[in-house]
Amino acid sequence: MESYFKSLDSIDGELATINLGPTHPATHGIFQNVLKMDSERIISAEPTIGYIHRAFEKLAEKRPFYQITPITDRLNYCSSPINNIGWHLTVEKLARIEVPKRVDYMRVIIMELARIADHLICNSVIGVDTGALTGFTYMFQERERIYEMYEEVCGARLTTNIGRIGGFERDFSPVFMAKLKAFLKEFPPRFEEFNSLLERNRIFMDRTIGAGPITAERALNYGFTGPNLRAAGVDYDVRVMSPYSSYEDFDFVIPVGVNGDTYDRFMVRQEEIRQSLAIIQAALDNLPQGLYHADVPSYFLPDKEDVYTQMEALIYHFKIVMGEVPIPVGEVYHCVEGGNGELGFYLISDGGRQPYRLHFRRPCFIYYQAYPEMIQGSLLSDAILTMSSMNVIAGELDA
Repeated sequence: MESYFKSLDSIDGELATINLGPTHPATHGIFQNVLKMDSERIISAEPTIGYIHRAFEKLAEKRPFYQITPITDRLNYCSSPINNIGWHLTVEKLARIEVPKRVDYMRVIIMELARIADHLICNSVIGVDTGALTGFTYMFQERERIYEMYEEVCGARLTTNIGRIGGFERDFSPVFMAKLKAFLKEFPPRFEEFNSLLERNRIFMDRTIGAGPITAERALNYGFTGPNLRAAGVDYDVRVMSPYSSYEDFDFVIPVGVNGDTYDRFMVRQEEIRQSLAIIQAALDNLPQGLYHADVPSYFLPDKEDVYTQMEALIYHFKIVMGEVPIPVGEVYHCVEGGNGELGFYLISDGGRQPYRLHFRRPCFIYYQAYPEMIQGSLLSDAILTMSSMNVIAGELDA
């Protein structure tokens, strides 16, 4: 490949300029890459991300703290509950709210289900981009089961708005527990069947091994986190390095790759799904007794029945909904291990009804900057494959 670029000056003829996106299906109608092409070979790429303009951070700075949860849904909408809970943990850190151990374990279960759903989407789409559609249909049936569990907890599916500052709006129902136990029993063999379709498939391996590689050094320089960094050989995981929500109670393996290419990214996510299943099983087996929310009436909405019958509950309900709950003055940063990497919230409060300043650390926005370097010298078909394996979620690009 190096010799190829040394010979660019001697190319006889004009280079072609093409637009990869925003109307290409792989770019979701959101982001564009202007490619310089020598026949099928990519010489350079210039990305443009500004096609959303939803201004998440400024929207959040004009809303009471509890109303910001639905905004976080629209970041990585493939694993919305992780965004929701990450925001709740940030506010709890600022307000010094301690939640019961049961809440921690319930959150772990929901977040790991969301991680599985996120990875299923990414890896099944990689299969589609190499010409294998069957696994995609199999895994979307399994993702549907996870969405049904979301519905039992909060009534929503994609943009979940799940949980509250201080815990959950309700305890896990018997229906949810039954669905979860059935999923833990029935999903693993189906997942391994999906894995057998691709892991040692010669066509899949030829298409993915060596496609879109990045070294550990370059990944760290760009600020990579999550599966994309671990695929390059760096075992950084927020759940282990900076535990939250009682993740220190669980033993799990951090899978890493070697070459940082599309195949490694696929394999890392496959193993992370297995580890997430083990974490969920351990959390379910050891689920503590107790309340499903903290005893913080200033932040946690009371039961509707109490609002109708108790003056104190009515007052708290009014103050929370109208955003009149005092928030401590302070500056905090809290991060969680999202489906795509380190999802962080940098929050500054001046004691007012809304955040004085709120910044989302979106992992997709950070590692997408490496995309031109990762596809330089590759074929056009590999550019699509590399983008899918990076799991670029458009909602995280233009905040």
